[in-house]
Parts: sequence; structure tokens; C-alpha cells
Amino acid sequence: MAWKSRTRSLQVFDTELSADTVEWCPVPQWHHILTCGTYQLQKNQDGTVGESDTPSRIGRLYVFRFQQQGALCPPLTELQRIDTPAILDVKWCHVPVSGRPLLGMATATGELQLYSLQDAQDGSNSLDKVSSTEVGAERLALSLDWSTGRGDSSAIRVVCSDSKGCVNVLGLTETSLTALSQWKAHDFEAWIAAFSYWDTQIIYSGGDDCKLKGWDLRMAPSCPTFTSKSHSMGVCSIHSNPHREHILATGSYDEHVLLWDGRNMRRPLSESPMGGGVWRLKWHPTHEHLLLAACMHNDFHILHCQKAIEGSDGPCPTLASYVLHNSLAYGADWSQVSLDSPPPASPQESQQPAQPQLTHVGGGHLRIQYESPTASFDTSLEDEMGRYIPEPPSPPPQPDPRSVAVPPTPALDSPSVSCLLASCSFYDHMMHVWRWDWCPKEEEAVVTEEVTSAAAVTATGDLATGDTAAAAAGP
Repeated sequence: MAWKSRTRSLQVFDTELSADTVEWCPVPQWHHILTCGTYQLQKNQDGTVGESDTPSRIGRLYVFRFQQQGALCPPLTELQRIDTPAILDVKWCHVPVSGRPLLGMATATGELQLYSLQDAQDGSNSLDKVSSTEVGAERLALSLDWSTGRGDSSAIRVVCSDSKGCVNVLGLTETSLTALSQWKAHDFEAWIAAFSYWDTQIIYSGGDDCKLKGWDLRMAPSCPTFTSKSHSMGVCSIHSNPHREHILATGSYDEHVLLWDGRNMRRPLSESPMGGGVWRLKWHPTHEHLLLAACMHNDFHILHCQKAIEGSDGPCPTLASYVLHNSLAYGADWSQVSLDSPPPASPQESQQPAQPQLTHVGGGHLRIQYESPTASFDTSLEDEMGRYIPEPPSPPPQPDPRSVAVPPTPALDSPSVSCLLASCSFYDHMMHVWRWDWCPKEEEAVVTEEVTSAAAVTATGDLATGDTAAAAAGP
């Protein structure tokens, strides 16, 4: 059956430092603003980390404006770059604060930094740092989430997880943060913490101890409301669905996405193998059943979760994949910018392939070493036969080494929805902006077909067991 779904690159940007997080502004009027955070572990000339107990980690925050232009004009304009400590996560508050968008940033120095987006006289925008709060000494702030996921602007709070296994809750007063509570939640790194957007007294956390936990701020934090060991490896992504009450998505180094009903955390609603550690998950800002997954060494994928949300068993089918990154897939986010009209086709399209073809490197395989964003482990990537995955060939030289506009492919026949997304990858320090066009009517038939196919694979026991994830994430 022919797909009525297509991804296409719009622009590729070299972030120079390793990129690990991207976020579109969710506040109306500023949907066109995009931020990208980077993380770089400083190493010696021989490639080793210094002997210091506290390795040097640097970062940079980029601010971009997206504007649809001609076929060969890059849609992104860089507005600002700010040198910072290494960045682990950035998240916009979903509602304006004092009339302005507010960005939170988790850093390798254990700080939560807040930036306010300001309008310049020339019509551009820039971020001004307004406050910084340390969540603890000798730790990395690993993730953050705002309590405002459903647009609630009352009693705004931030939750932050850290490398000491703690969960930190802070309250927002004007444009500064005040610590409300902190507790030891996990035995090792607490990779992720997130609010339930429907009941912001409820917090979920996941850690390198392979546990997913729930917490009620109205109770003593020493006692979680539940502890799940459904993930077999470290839990590193959690996102509450802002459109469907009780629905939660979690991801892990075990290469699986689990969907949950928060009223019954004994077993997940569905389990979807992704072929790579699931570092970030993002529900679509308006479509309740679309879930974006950044899958480390297996690219970026859009899942259709409707049947799982409604209680059907089986994995969520993949509607689309974006596979043009050449390194660890870490950051990903949906934009709320409207893309109602298809992009124009360029005259050069007939001379270019739709997607780059990757070929194997002759003379054997190259062992690829990589690390987590906290540099806490080094691993190698291998194929299913235990062979090293070869390094992909270098892309052809581009006229502008910093920013490349990619000519779009021909538009679909009257797509029903067009989505704008951004993603970034680590060691190749690249950020991509891309669009996805899809037709729900055709998609419904495809989803049915994929669910049937996935069920058949499950019955024969041919689904991935997660062995590659064990190689990719083990200490």
C-alpha cells in the first residue's frame, strides 16, 4: 500500500559542539523561535579526559527564527548564541511569564538557569538570563519539566532530576526559582523527571536503576506511590500526554517505548520496540495520538498510539522515520508553526536523489565509541552478528559549512496535515529542521496493516530482544 506520509529535510545546521536538546517555543506569537543546547566534554589532545575530579564540560545555547521562504533559502536565521556550562536539557514554560516566554535550562554545573525572550528593536528576538538556581553541589542537572503542560498558569513549578539520583521541585516567583523539596529518588542517575499535566501534584521519575517511580507531592517523598521495573534498563524519557488524561509515555535504554494508564501502573498499555535507546519522547502539541521518539542509535520515529491509548494490545506502529542523522539521536521536538501549504519543488530536484545513499567503508569495520551525555560510560555499536557498524562516509562538501538549505522534494497530493520538527544528534554536532506531511485517511488503513503485521511478528518471537541496547547503554 502506498504511503501518504513523507519526511523531508529543510535545513541542516552545524552546532560545532555536540548537540543534545532542541525545543520550539510553545507560546503563541513566538512559535517560530527554536532553541538548541549543546554539551561538550573537554578532553586532552590524546582524547582522554583530564585527571581532575571534575571534568570540564562546556555548552552553547543557540536561538533561531524560522521563516518560510523560497525553495533554496534556508528557513532558519540564527539570532543568538550564548556560551554556557554544558546543557543537558532545555524546556520552555508553556505559558508566558510576565508577558514573555521563559526558557529553563539544566546544566552540568547543577544549575537551573532561566532566560526570558525579549523583542529587539530590529524585530528580532534574544534571550536574557534572569536567574540561576543550584539544585546541589557536585552534580549535573539532567532534566527538567514545567507543570504548565496544559496551559495552567497558576502555581507554576519546575521539576528537575540530577546525577545524584535526586528529584528537585522548585516554585516560580516572578522570574526566579525557589527550592520547595528535594529527595533521593533513585540509586544512580535520575535521568528524567516529569509532571503529570493533569494533576501537577503527581511527578514521575526514571533512573539508571531501571526503575520508574511515581510521587505525590502531598505525601512524604520517601515513599513513592508506585515503583515499576517494567523497563529492563535505565529509564531516560517520560512525557505526560497533555490531551488525554492518565496517558503517559516512557522510554529506556532497553530500546522500548511503554505507554501507561496512570490509574494502573502495574503493567503498561503497550510496549513498542524501537531498535535504539529512547532518549526523548514528545507528544504532538495538538494531535493526541502522535508520539515523537529520539532513539539514540536508531534515528527518530513518529508513532501512532491511538489503538494503544484506547486499550488495544500490541506495539504502536511507526508512521514515519527521519534517518538522515549520522550520530546519536538525542533531541527532538514538534513545532506549532503552521505549514498549510506544501513547499515548492526546486528545478534541481530531478538531478538529486530523494535521500542520500550510505555505503559500507572498505577494508573492514570501524569500532565507534560513544558516551552518555554525562560521560558515565563508553560503549561500541555492533550489528546483530556482533560485527562493528561501519562509519558512514562523509557527506559531500557543501557551499556553506555552517548552514545548508536542503531543496524540498515534491509535495504530496493534498496532505491533510503538515508538521514542522527539529532534531539533533550528538557526535556529528548537527541540528536538522524537517517537515512531515501525512494524510490521516490513508494512514488509518496503514496503521491497521502495521498492527496486524506487528502482531504476527510477536507471535513468532521475532521481535528485537534489546540485546543491542545492552551493548549500547551498559556501564
